Amino acid sequence: MDFELSEEQTMLADSLGRWLDGNYAFERRQALSRSTQGFDEANWSALAELGLLGVNVPAEHDGLGGSPADTYVVMQALGRALVVEPYASTAVVAAGLLARAGTSAQRAEHLPAIVAGERRYALAALEPDARFDLRSVGTTARRSGAGFVLDGRKAVVVDGDSAHWLIVSARTVDAQPNGIALFLVPANAAGVTVRGFPTIDGRRSAEIELNGVTVGADAVIGGLGDGLAWLEWTVDRSIAALCAEAVGAMEKLLDLTVEHLRTRRQFGQPIGKFQSLQHKVADMATAIEQARSTALLAAARVDAEDPIERRRAMSAAKAMAGRSGRFVGQTAVQLHGGMGMTDEYPVGHYFKRLTCIDLTWGNAEHHVALYGALL
Repeated sequence: MDFELSEEQTMLADSLGRWLDGNYAFERRQALSRSTQGFDEANWSALAELGLLGVNVPAEHDGLGGSPADTYVVMQALGRALVVEPYASTAVVAAGLLARAGTSAQRAEHLPAIVAGERRYALAALEPDARFDLRSVGTTARRSGAGFVLDGRKAVVVDGDSAHWLIVSARTVDAQPNGIALFLVPANAAGVTVRGFPTIDGRRSAEIELNGVTVGADAVIGGLGDGLAWLEWTVDRSIAALCAEAVGAMEKLLDLTVEHLRTRRQFGQPIGKFQSLQHKVADMATAIEQARSTALLAAARVDAEDPIERRRAMSAAKAMAGRSGRFVGQTAVQLHGGMGMTDEYPVGHYFKRLTCIDLTWGNAEHHVALYGALL
C-alpha cells in the first residue's frame, strides 16, 4: 500500500496549512469557541473558497470528487489546528451520504449548496439511553398521505444547533432493523426544537425534539428498507475522518511537548536532556504511529464493498485513536507540569478534543468489543 501523498494531495495540504497558519491562531480559536455560534462564518466561507467543502462532492455537482485519502489529509490538518468549524458533519458525513445514496433531485439541490458553503448539515442518529447503538431508534416515521410524520428525540447531535438541515434516523416498522430509514429534515421545520449546548472541547452539540414534523416522500435518503445500512456506512465515514483528526491533534501535542522540553530548564539544563523524559516522548511517538497506521487503514477501507471488512477497519482505527489519544494527552499534560493544566495554554484543549473524539460514535472499549464481535 502506497502511503505517499500525491502531488494534488500535497498541494491541498500545503494550501490548507498556509491558511490555518495565517488565520487560526490559538487565541482566535478560543474566542470563537466561546462565542454563541461557536465558529466563524467568515472561516466557513473561506473553507468553501478553498474548495474544501467539495472534497466529497462529485465534479458534476461542482465538487472536487476527492477520495477518502483526500479527506484524511484535510482532517489531519484541521486536527492540528484544533478547528471548531463544523466541517466533518457537512463536508464529510452529509456530502458523502447524499452523493452516494441521495436521489438525483436531492443531489442537485443539496450538493452544490454544500460546496458553496450555503448549507450545513448534522446527523441526528443517537437517542437518550441508546448509548452508541445505531439500531436503538425510538423516533418514529408514520405515513401521512404521500409523506411522513416524525416524532421522537435525538441526543448529542454534533453541530446540531448550527445546521440548516438534519439527517434523522427514524423507525417505520417496529422492532425490525430494516424498518429504519433516513430523512432529510429542515432544522427550522414546524415541530423541530433544537437546544444547543457547548461541549468540553470547545465545540457544540444539540438535543433535538421532533413533534409531528411533516416531510414529503422525497425526504427519504437511500430507500425505506436500507436506512440502517446507509446509516452504518455514513457513521463509518465519520469515524475515518475523526481518526485522521485525532492523528493531527496528537502530532501537534507531540510538537508542543518536544518544544517545551527543549526550552524548559531545570538544574542548569533543558529538561529534555533527562533520559526518563526522552523515553516518555518516544512512547508518545510510538502511540501516534500506531494511531496513524490504523487511521490510514480506515481511509483505505472506508469504501470497501464488504461491510464487515469496512467496519472491522473502522473499529480498529477508532479503538487505537481512543487509546493513543488518551495516552498522548495524559503524557503531554504531565510533561508540561502546571502549564499543562492551564486554560490559557493549548495542551489541555487538545487533550479535551481527543477525549471527545474517543466518545463520538463509540469509545475505545466499545469498538474493541465490536471488533471482536465482527470477527
